[in-house]
Amino acid sequence: MHAYQALNELIRGNRRYVTERYAYGDTGAVRRQELTRGHFPFAAIMSCSDSRVPPEIIFDQGLGDIFVVRTAGQVVDSIALGSLEYAVKYLGVRLVVVLGHQDCGAVEAAIAGYPQPGQIQAVVDAIQPAVRAAKRQCGNLLTNSLVNNVYLGIDRLTSSQLLQQKLATGELQIIGAMYCMKSGRVFFL
Repeated sequence: MHAYQALNELIRGNRRYVTERYAYGDTGAVRRQELTRGHFPFAAIMSCSDSRVPPEIIFDQGLGDIFVVRTAGQVVDSIALGSLEYAVKYLGVRLVVVLGHQDCGAVEAAIAGYPQPGQIQAVVDAIQPAVRAAKRQCGNLLTNSLVNNVYLGIDRLTSSQLLQQKLATGELQIIGAMYCMKSGRVFFL
């Protein structure tokens, strides 16, 4: 599936989710059996771990339809990057979406700047460049930090040589999006 077709499927799925006219993606026994032979998701989503933002649900998709990588604040670390490279190289994914959301606790923690215990500080540190950039922008600090963090994730993905090659040949598109908690809508950037 071409990246634009994949994007249209995500848009249609989110519209179904928002209007509560679900397609009820295939999750039954027959589909599970089909997927034992392999899976070929039409898109990959780099999303926050927040339990209120499950990509399979907000895009109204079934088993095997999308490849999802989730970390707090949708931080693209080496494991997340490797996972998405795998989806592109071996599963044929042609669209990667970096999905941020309103009310992201990881971004809020990065703005607050308090020292965090354990490895939580690593998450906050990874988001800090987005916050620093937002402090130089006009407008709302949180909103700008959320959007900047999506673009930061895109920048980290496009630093991959493997993904750069696919982008250069037009075999891959990487885009950003924001999920609105109240409306359920996904806005593509």
